[in-house]
Amino acid sequence: MTSPLARIESHPHEAKRLIGINYDQFLALVVLAEQRHIEKQAELEKNKVRIIAKGGGRKAEISPKEGVCLCLVYLRQKPIFEILGLLFDISKTKANDAFNYWVDILREILPASQIEEVESNSQKYQELQRMLSEYELIIDSAEQAVARPVDYQEQKKYYSGKKKMHTLKNQFIILPNGEDIVDVCVGMLGKMSDINLFRDTRNKFLPSQKFLGDKAYIGDDAITTPHKKRKNTEISEFQKQENKQLSSRRIAVEHMICRVKIFRVASDRFRLARHRYNQVIMAVCGLVRLRINRLFSVTIST
Repeated sequence: MTSPLARIESHPHEAKRLIGINYDQFLALVVLAEQRHIEKQAELEKNKVRIIAKGGGRKAEISPKEGVCLCLVYLRQKPIFEILGLLFDISKTKANDAFNYWVDILREILPASQIEEVESNSQKYQELQRMLSEYELIIDSAEQAVARPVDYQEQKKYYSGKKKMHTLKNQFIILPNGEDIVDVCVGMLGKMSDINLFRDTRNKFLPSQKFLGDKAYIGDDAITTPHKKRKNTEISEFQKQENKQLSSRRIAVEHMICRVKIFRVASDRFRLARHRYNQVIMAVCGLVRLRINRLFSVTIST
């Protein structure tokens, strides 16, 4: 059986279909991931009480390059871990462990949004806020199915009346024309309304910041929304044209959400432990930013 890594090395043009990013992006990602892996191992070594000499013990069954590829295959294709282990010639338990280890590393090296890139630096954060205030940012949310909780009270928290299933909700705020992800908020309860979720995260932006949203956001003065038809009345032709123009601008956020859902772990029902949800979906958002070339031009140079 040909491994996914061998396949994309012999057929680089197939990389995006198999792992979600192109081959050059994959190679750049491996370099950064391996650097972070070495740093983590050095940190562990400092605190380790050795019983045997360094270099002893069982050797790693997969290389860092294979580990990154394994992680990307799971995020893009979402096979069961038995199959993932077969693809990389390891057990399902080691496939699971490898995925969890490398997805944490991807999460550390791939900022999920512009705000996450600069939030640790107050000066850069303020500069970004001022820059963003010049745009009308586009906002929307998406829901993802999760397993129904056993406890009835927990079921009520996760139940989405809109989707008629138990879900987690993610909010995306992007630049006009879908140029980049400005902010992403993931793992909210499915029953939470879009407008309340927005109001909970509104403080990340300047008070003057303007947004563009769909009818779910009607009622907030900061968000431009479509005209809504009232009961027993029709909207005018002029209002219909305005709605059409607004939709043509707002479609960019739908396209961005579609890019996230290219990774099946973010579109199908979430099978992993629920406490892993935020980590995994934020890692996917970082990969999407890498996929649209909004990330490594900055990251690699630093």
